[in-house]
This record gives sequence, C-alpha cells and structure tokens, in this order.
Amino acid sequence: MPKIDQMLCFAVYSAGHAFTRFYKPRLDALDLTYPQYLVLLVLWEKDDITVKGLGDQLFLDSGTITPLVKRLEARGLVARRRDEDDERQVRITLTEAGRALEAKAMSIPLAAAGGTGLTEAGAESLRRELLALRSRLDGGD
Repeated sequence: MPKIDQMLCFAVYSAGHAFTRFYKPRLDALDLTYPQYLVLLVLWEKDDITVKGLGDQLFLDSGTITPLVKRLEARGLVARRRDEDDERQVRITLTEAGRALEAKAMSIPLAAAGGTGLTEAGAESLRRELLALRSRLDGGD
C-alpha cells in the first residue's frame, strides 16, 4: 500500500484544497463561495443557460446547482425563469448586479495564475493533463 503522500489522488485532492484556500480571501471580498463563483464564471461566459446546462458545465447535478442558484438569486445576482419552449427547464440569467460583479472579479484569475508559480505554457499543460485524467476516470477515454 503506498503512503498517502505518494498517491496521485491525494495530491489532486490536497491541491484542490490549496486552491480553495487561495481563493477564499479574494472571494470573501465579493461575498461569494467558490461554487457560487464557478456558477458566475459560467454565466459571465454564456448568460441565459438552463440549470441542466450549468450542471453539465460544472459537473454538478441539479440538486447541487439549485441551492447555489437560489442563494445567488436571493442576493440579486441572478434570476430564474421557466423556459418558454419547455416549462420543465429553468433558465438562469445574470442581473445587472451580477454582470457588474464581473469587473470586480477580473483580478482573481490573474492572481490565481500568479499564485501557481507556473508559466502560461506550464499551466496549460497541467490543465490539459488534468482534463484528460478526469475524462479517463469518468470512463470517457
């Protein structure tokens, strides 16, 4: 049995926690949690998306996405509405306040990139490796 500090799964897990700790003070300044920030990142990229589409992009189920969206809605950052073509679908859109928050959050990815100590090419290579790893573990490769 390998020691815990020799296990790839623990390295990925602990690096994820390190990222969360890195992001926390920056997101606290915006009164956001990391999962809420991820929801907003998706919406800043493509506004007006279904809960299912949001979950697909974040690899989360609707039972996890819905409470996140409800908290963002309570803060006035997003709005929910039934899809006009398919009443079973709920669409999420940014409000003006949600769009305005993007400008305040723009420095966060730059800080994270600098915090890794990786070059742009190194960061891209690691990102591609992690995406490939996720795909293989999900049975997609």
